[in-house]
Amino acid sequence: MLYSMTGFGRAEGIVNGRQIVVEIKSLNGKQFELNIKLPPILRNYELDIRNLLNGILMRGSIDFNIAVRMEGASKPMMINTGLAMYYYRGMKQISEQLGIPEDNVLSTLMRMPEIVVPEQDVLPEEEWQEVRQVIAEAGQSLMEHRKNEGAALSLDLSERIRNIEELLQRILPLEGQRTDRIRQRVNNSLKEGAGGEHADANRFEQELIYYIERMDFSEEKTRLKQHCSYFHSIMEKAEASKGKKLGFILQEIGREINTLGAKANDADIQQLVIEMKDELEKAKEQVLNIL
Repeated sequence: MLYSMTGFGRAEGIVNGRQIVVEIKSLNGKQFELNIKLPPILRNYELDIRNLLNGILMRGSIDFNIAVRMEGASKPMMINTGLAMYYYRGMKQISEQLGIPEDNVLSTLMRMPEIVVPEQDVLPEEEWQEVRQVIAEAGQSLMEHRKNEGAALSLDLSERIRNIEELLQRILPLEGQRTDRIRQRVNNSLKEGAGGEHADANRFEQELIYYIERMDFSEEKTRLKQHCSYFHSIMEKAEASKGKKLGFILQEIGREINTLGAKANDADIQQLVIEMKDELEKAKEQVLNIL
């Protein structure tokens, strides 16, 4: 089971008359990177929110937004009565000294700086636990979205690795033909160098063994098969985050394919190696999207 790195999650809840709306968006990222937007009432819980989301989402570039609304207002307001009284006493003193009537004092006070201010209270612990549950639901919603996208990625990746395995099988019958061509080429070279029919049979066998050993890729084939099999087994495991591990396995697969191509010394085998590399590159692109 694979999970995509990208996804979207949303959840809503009512906590003590407040409407809580949580939205989370995830994109590809090497680590857990969280861009968080909080209303003042939740700022004291920022670290808790980060730890909660890290535990659920694990990896990715995350945009987190939470809105707290009360009675239809997205930003509850409060009156700073102490400051209002201070302004009123000053206004009254000026009015008495200058003999100016105190008309529209209230409307004037309401326009004074910092009289009407956003609510800055801290959410009580028991209410925070309910908000935390809404955040967790949004995180799980995002993970479900990731899971659905990961199913399509899993099918594509499995196909790419199977294609590499099939191409490797097509190389096997070409090995015998390659050996015959090497034998003929070495024999021709020795005859030309020794002058016709005077080629040393022992020298011929030594040169043949040297070239065959130099171009033998039996170990590369074996390791390539093992890496492909390991890739399939990791994909089937239940753990959620395995994109990095799959990426490392693809690096090893690429190393064996490159070495196989370098030792091939055969046009037909080289064509199959190129097809392998094409499948490998497509797999690498997809693994970047895996959690």
